[in-house]
Amino acid sequence: MARKSLVGVVADELLDRIIAGDFPPGSSVPGELELSARHDVSRMTVREAMKTLEAQRILSVERGRGTFVNPLNRWASLEAVLRAASEGKNEADASVQLIELRRMLETGACELAAARIGDEDVQTLFGHVAAMRAAHDVNDVAAFVEADLAFHDLILRASENVFVAVLFEPLHRVLEKRRAETSAVPEIQEHAIGHHQNIAEALESRDAGRSREAMDAHMQQTLNDLKTLVLDVPQGA
Repeated sequence: MARKSLVGVVADELLDRIIAGDFPPGSSVPGELELSARHDVSRMTVREAMKTLEAQRILSVERGRGTFVNPLNRWASLEAVLRAASEGKNEADASVQLIELRRMLETGACELAAARIGDEDVQTLFGHVAAMRAAHDVNDVAAFVEADLAFHDLILRASENVFVAVLFEPLHRVLEKRRAETSAVPEIQEHAIGHHQNIAEALESRDAGRSREAMDAHMQQTLNDLKTLVLDVPQGA
């Protein structure tokens, strides 16, 4: 067990350096001798750590040439991708892609929820919107984010699709961090409150198409706000 734990430590530290940009995509990582000296471990431990990252498709071994870092879109470890998204240097790209993912999943979940959500849950959604308004009025970003996340979590559960919940659970930590960044802007809060109200009303009507469109409009507004009010991306980019 101790040896396996040591392998994990070396793999994590090497992944940290990759995420930090010490070894960008396409670059080679140091050899076993250099890494074993750096971490004060055996070459066998380093070899096993490298195999761990290779199995996650973070690294590729090219016989006779060396070991190279793969682009992020080839990584097979969701945990590693989330670490890169929350700790890496390309935060702007990660933020945009996270909204793109949410748009794909949450619009469909909202459409499903329209036919499955109960009256009590609909009233809870309106309660979350009211909590967002109250938090906005006193500039309580933490409370605003809490109500925002609870609103979306309820819709995901109301879709009654177990795969949606499983896909979103690992994203929660990153979503919470991103929401805290964007929700610090009062104008973004105002936009979000209006769209959440529209979504709740659409679900109350049990109209699947209207519900999907309301969530899609919210995701588009979120993307626009991120680009113009947080990332300062020129219009049309």
